[in-house]
Amino acid sequence: MAESTLVFIVLGLTLAAFVWGRFRYDLVALAALLGSVVLGLVPGEEAFLGFGHPAVITVAAVLVLSRAFERSGVVDVIADQVFKVGERLFLQLAALTGTVVVLSGFMNNVGALALLLPVAMRLAREHDTSPSLLLMPLAFGSLLGGLTTLIGTPPNIIIASYRGSVTGENFGLFSFTPVGAAVALAGFAFILLIGWRLVPLRAGKASTEAMFDTANYLVELRVGEEAKANGLTLRELQQELEETIPVLAVVRDDKRRAGHAFFGTLQEGDILLLEAGPEEMKLLEDKAGLRLGKDAEDEEKEAEEQAAREQQKAAKRAERPQEERDEESEHDGKPSKKEKQEKQEEKSGVDTEGLQLVEAVVRNDSMMVNHTVTQLRLHNQFGLHLVAVARDGGRLKQRLREIRFRPGDVLLLQGGESELSESLATLGCLPLASRNLTLGQPRMLLASIAIFAAAIVAILLGLLPAAVALSSAALVSLMVGVLPLREGYQAIDGPVIVLLGAMIPVGQALESSGGAALIAEAMLVWGVQWPAVVTLIGLFVLTMMLSDVINNAAAAVLMAPIAVSLANGFDASVDPFLMAVAVSASCAFLTPIGHQSNTLVMGPGGYRFGDYWRMGLPLEVVVLAVAIPMILLVWPL
Repeated sequence: MAESTLVFIVLGLTLAAFVWGRFRYDLVALAALLGSVVLGLVPGEEAFLGFGHPAVITVAAVLVLSRAFERSGVVDVIADQVFKVGERLFLQLAALTGTVVVLSGFMNNVGALALLLPVAMRLAREHDTSPSLLLMPLAFGSLLGGLTTLIGTPPNIIIASYRGSVTGENFGLFSFTPVGAAVALAGFAFILLIGWRLVPLRAGKASTEAMFDTANYLVELRVGEEAKANGLTLRELQQELEETIPVLAVVRDDKRRAGHAFFGTLQEGDILLLEAGPEEMKLLEDKAGLRLGKDAEDEEKEAEEQAAREQQKAAKRAERPQEERDEESEHDGKPSKKEKQEKQEEKSGVDTEGLQLVEAVVRNDSMMVNHTVTQLRLHNQFGLHLVAVARDGGRLKQRLREIRFRPGDVLLLQGGESELSESLATLGCLPLASRNLTLGQPRMLLASIAIFAAAIVAILLGLLPAAVALSSAALVSLMVGVLPLREGYQAIDGPVIVLLGAMIPVGQALESSGGAALIAEAMLVWGVQWPAVVTLIGLFVLTMMLSDVINNAAAAVLMAPIAVSLANGFDASVDPFLMAVAVSASCAFLTPIGHQSNTLVMGPGGYRFGDYWRMGLPLEVVVLAVAIPMILLVWPL
């Protein structure tokens, strides 16, 4: 069997596995590489050279530098400015989307989204608007901003390196800017004027707050003298219940201790603050003997206090002028807004202050994906309580122990303030918003910017290759303490690195086996009677469609050899064809799986799979209409 045929079989199976999604894309890519070695398509001694490829090193360095920006306090500076825009939705969209477009040009676009996602959530809550109106424009803006520079997105880095292997000279840091900036500007204008109106309005106002309205779920249960829970630790209590019902706090002698930090045994008179519904309440009563409410002495005391309050109110009312009393009587039976709020607070009977709750979204590369809370040993290993899980804009009602986490899930977690940041980073979760908690980061903004600027200058002046300059900047950031070493390693997105390192040799096999030339010849035969620009448009659309279902870096790796073969077939410059692949590979607007940014906003925004194409499809048309003329203008055939 011809090598080209074997390559097509391997790539066909690889693409099918990418679309299926049963196995993570890095595992699929590694299987494709090893399969290519076994079939003789990739020499064994060259199998892992892709991991040392300049594109892979550059991507890793950019990820570290992006995390350094996050740690340096830049989010606080940005948030302070964005919060000044007021309550007008148009201004909020302009500030958020415009900021993420600019940031994504100089840092990893997922990192830029990570900075602004909590800001968007806070804006939505403070102004009582739906997060769905802000988050999809924010995600799409991060993709558009990545088009503007070499380091904005992995496809640009891959295409720049591939051009170097073909022509002997890489694309420069700002070679992508003329086309990328025009496309980003057009996309930004579309989102701001038309696009956001096409986004489905998911959930109600301040939807994420509604997901985790803890006042509607928190209850107080008392440990009685004969309760089975008496003398048990919280861990033993959960084992007795065979259920992971989170105990948020234990109240003893009027002192409250957070559940994640309580390691003693329960005693008579202890009050447990729990997150429990009717089924869990029955379970707690049957298996642990816990009772809802207060004892007789407390109830008698509360009744006396209530009677005293009623007498005080009656006395004050009697002292008012007759006109005010008449006016007040007209509103009898119609409580004021303040009275309603006080009544609701009395009804809930629970003080949530100091519970140290934080909301976080599960990233695509999180270790939590496809695992349960029991398998992860979330409390024992990370010191975290899982309080609730929301998916597709609504809170999941099933048992917490049975939930297998998915990318985009929004979690409500409880943990120690000092450990939360590190635990979330290790688990692969992105903080959305805290409740009575500040995830403070050391402020080294100026040092971070200065190190990054020095790397950019070195690249522009040709003093160092991009991979070396950016790696040096990452090293200096770690050495001076902008970013702790442990977080530096955590910042390197392992699955993406494995994907690139494995797919680069497979992409080279597509070229060396003649497979890319065969595809190019087929496209040339189809477009022989048409101008080269028509084939360029076909390449653009094909790559864009591919990036909607597989990782954009993989799309760039696979389409780059085909682009060069097409250029050679037309006896044209390779630059416009490679630039077309770079732009289209980063424009995955139709699905939530095409890019991490799309996946990250799915849970917090309450989006469904089919929501993305509504704004994404016309945006892709705008991108195509602007990109092709600009490519031909800047990079003539």
